[in-house]
Amino acid sequence: MAVANPDDRGLRLFVRYLVLTLIALIFIFPLVFMVMSSLKPDLQLLTDTNSLRAFLPVGDISLENYFAAFERAPVGLFVFNSVFVTGLTVILSLAVCSLAAFSFVFLNWKGRDLMLTVILATLIVPFETIAIPLLLIASKLPWLDFDGLTLGWLNTYRVQIIPFIADGLTVFLFVQYFKDLPRELVEAARVEGATWFQIFRRVVMPLSGPVIATAAILKFLAMYNQYLWPLMVVQEETYRPVMVGLQYFFQLNRAWGEIMAYLSLITLPVLAFYLYLQKAFIASIASTGVKG
Repeated sequence: MAVANPDDRGLRLFVRYLVLTLIALIFIFPLVFMVMSSLKPDLQLLTDTNSLRAFLPVGDISLENYFAAFERAPVGLFVFNSVFVTGLTVILSLAVCSLAAFSFVFLNWKGRDLMLTVILATLIVPFETIAIPLLLIASKLPWLDFDGLTLGWLNTYRVQIIPFIADGLTVFLFVQYFKDLPRELVEAARVEGATWFQIFRRVVMPLSGPVIATAAILKFLAMYNQYLWPLMVVQEETYRPVMVGLQYFFQLNRAWGEIMAYLSLITLPVLAFYLYLQKAFIASIASTGVKG
């Protein structure tokens, strides 16, 4: 039996890490360019794009573009709106879609397979085909709050959240993951007298860390990057998200440094969310297991 040479293993490991490092650099270059450009005046920014100076903090470096960005638009308000709408939608979507997937996988009820087929069929329907009908419905729906009954959901947070709580992709991800879980755990919990909701909360969901992280990342990116729907249903500045707020920087005098500063600011929540879920994803994999 041949024994692998330690030098060969070390060389393969070095090549592997070198390739991974190069791939990581390719993906991080746009972020570095964005941040470095946000620190430079427009003339220097455009001049540096012809060389590697675009990726280096050289020349007239300052935070002036960031101050100017806050003066041109309410950046903090836009970031808060996007984080609030996206975060609440992700939480509600994970709860609703995981419950729906649990019923499709573990419960037997009439029309289950047909309903799942209909939900999955919505994946091939582009949002643009239902945007106008959804807008007409949202403009007429009633809402009861502390001020009484009102008609219309336009210029509110709820019109940006409620239509996107349930979606076919998130349900599909949970269904596929739940199908691979050991049925013996559910059967044992039923024998012990646990209710279906207790099984869902205490048995199934604690084992679903990877799919929760995956679904949360996909949902977060889809909601945070929304432009068409908020543009249609939100006319008041108070409720505008970051993507609609980007229009402020393309009006009148266009300043590329301010645009890069704004893009850097609105990218921070995405990076923070991704890094947090990446850590939670690794921790969930390490802690997931079936104990005898």
